Amino acid sequence: MAEQTKDILAQSIDTVPGVTDVRRRAFADLGIRTIADLVRHFPFRVEEEHGEDSIASHRDALAGKPIEEQTANLAVRGTLAAVRPAFGKRPRLEATLEDATGTARLVFFNMPWMRGKLHPGRQGIVEGKAKLERGYLEFVNPKWSEVVPGAATPARSDRMRAVYPSSEALPSRTIEQTVLKVLDRACAAIPELLPEAYLAERGLIALSGPNGAYHDMHAPPDEASFGAARTRLAYDELLVLQLAVAIKRRMRAAQGAPGLPIGAKVEADILARFPFAFTPDQLATFREIAKDLASAQPMNRLLQGDVGAGKTAVALAAMLVAVTNRHQAAMMAPTELLAEQHFASISRFLAGTHVRVGLLTGSLPSGERALVRDMIEAGQLDIVVGTHALLTGDVRFHALALAVVDEQHRFGVAQRAELRGKAPSGQTPHMLVMTATPIPRTLSLTVYGDLDVSTIRHRPKDRSPVHTRVLPVSRSTDAYRFVKERIDRGEQAFIVVPAVEESDLGLKDVASHLEALAAGSLAGARLAAMHGRMKPAERDAVMDRFRAGEIDALVATVVIEVGVDVPNATVMVIEHADRFGLAQLHQLRGRVGRGPKGGVCVLIADATTDDGRARLEAIKESDDGFRISELDLAIRGPGELFGARQSGLPPFKVADLSRDLGLLERARRDASEWIARSPLLASDEERLLRRRVLSTYGEALGLGDVG
Repeated sequence: MAEQTKDILAQSIDTVPGVTDVRRRAFADLGIRTIADLVRHFPFRVEEEHGEDSIASHRDALAGKPIEEQTANLAVRGTLAAVRPAFGKRPRLEATLEDATGTARLVFFNMPWMRGKLHPGRQGIVEGKAKLERGYLEFVNPKWSEVVPGAATPARSDRMRAVYPSSEALPSRTIEQTVLKVLDRACAAIPELLPEAYLAERGLIALSGPNGAYHDMHAPPDEASFGAARTRLAYDELLVLQLAVAIKRRMRAAQGAPGLPIGAKVEADILARFPFAFTPDQLATFREIAKDLASAQPMNRLLQGDVGAGKTAVALAAMLVAVTNRHQAAMMAPTELLAEQHFASISRFLAGTHVRVGLLTGSLPSGERALVRDMIEAGQLDIVVGTHALLTGDVRFHALALAVVDEQHRFGVAQRAELRGKAPSGQTPHMLVMTATPIPRTLSLTVYGDLDVSTIRHRPKDRSPVHTRVLPVSRSTDAYRFVKERIDRGEQAFIVVPAVEESDLGLKDVASHLEALAAGSLAGARLAAMHGRMKPAERDAVMDRFRAGEIDALVATVVIEVGVDVPNATVMVIEHADRFGLAQLHQLRGRVGRGPKGGVCVLIADATTDDGRARLEAIKESDDGFRISELDLAIRGPGELFGARQSGLPPFKVADLSRDLGLLERARRDASEWIARSPLLASDEERLLRRRVLSTYGEALGLGDVG
């Protein structure tokens, strides 16, 4: 019997009574194929469904109340006696519902589709807000559920109703009815992951059984029970992730890395190479990194800071620590343009020293690529800057000790692991990943949970704030008049458009927009194009001319989003700004105001969605990247930011990072203590938990088999 009970979870959804072939396909479209999938398809909320009573009973109950209390959620069953459209300032549909005890009035505002559902003689249940109006019970915009005459439809009682993610073919109520048919048997088959005493200590309910988390997510007796069920399931999701992260940290600590110590004199020599003094934040983060590098345990650190905060200088100082210790360092960037710019700036910075710098990108001619690859393997290059080309199998380092990944959010966990595998056999390089998109605390504990975090909060004092304005498309000529004024003063500009070439989407593209500006608003100015489809040599030539002041304005795509540093560029115009993400807008804006003159960013858009308007309002409100990251989380939601595409990790079903920070921190503490006690989750009691950790995160975090 126990075996039969367990088997229920593996059964196909079409074994549930009432699931036809058509309905089976509708369930499959929601990712539900088995009964296990069905009970894991959780409602996103519950709502109170009121029991039915007669029209007269409801009317009498409201009659005894003061006027201010004469509104209540009620349900009545009856027959439609009349249906009539009514005209006036607000179009509406009126209907009369009768039962054996009296008459109720139904009013529907701005719901024209109800006209096709309501016909005299039809029977149904009306549910919603009701009040007494001239002695009649009146419902405004109620829910209508038709009842088939003669069908045995029992009267509703007061209860909590689950509201599910649904589809047009599969409404929430149908999903609920299907779940309830198998819920008790399915709950009996769900194994408990955590010890009873452990749950009691944390005030968490059991997973299975008639009052367990799975049951009360789908059929709670009250709101509090639903909350307790949600908390338990969210905690499990967070704990499983944090256990995976804790195991990963422990595995890494057991690996060997080259120790790269430096004394006070070498630190002073490295810092003296820079033509500016490090800010207190830069100095503090460099020393955190240097301390990690001196250890024989591999560093795994995230360096985050706002646009222009000076992260690259800190990373370069860290790479010089590796070079000083006669090892190699590599820096991987997400685009060829950024890799080329890092290579050029590092080469200029180290000109006249014995440090040998190389560049490896996919577009290098094969002969040049082979030469660079051979020099890397022979140890003839100390610092190698590159793109994904660094990850190919034929690239082998002689003595890689430090790998730096720029713009971390563009790379997945697997790519970091590939780069880490480039060290000589038996060694693991230290890893430093950088992001100019500051990460909300909740995400730093999840997506980046296996990283230690260093933060540069303050920008260098010579950086002026960038002022941001939002203009409708109808005022774009004002924006370009302003750009022309700045150019006439000897300053430079970026003009960002979303497309490289013309399309049917009606978006501005580089070539057409450049041509229009040259013939119109910016006539006489020296304009040039920049986009990702240009050959590296072309891009380099354009950027060199722009830096030298030979180009007044670049008309570009988001290829200039990161790494472009031209202090004389003081103004940026972003066309179709509502089509860009909030973090991306902040990155783009960071290309201006990098000198003492400050900067202005003009966003041109007619936002048509609430999200688009919210992004524009947020970017206008703040130029603080940390504040922007929190607003981005609030607007997009953690599901967007924590999706599998971006992080390589499966998204949560129940946990919500915007509301579960306390639960996340508790799960992190618990996981850390658990792995300290039982590093491999190897006991019989932990067998199910270990299986859950590995099946959920083993591949994404590269855990292998932990026992």
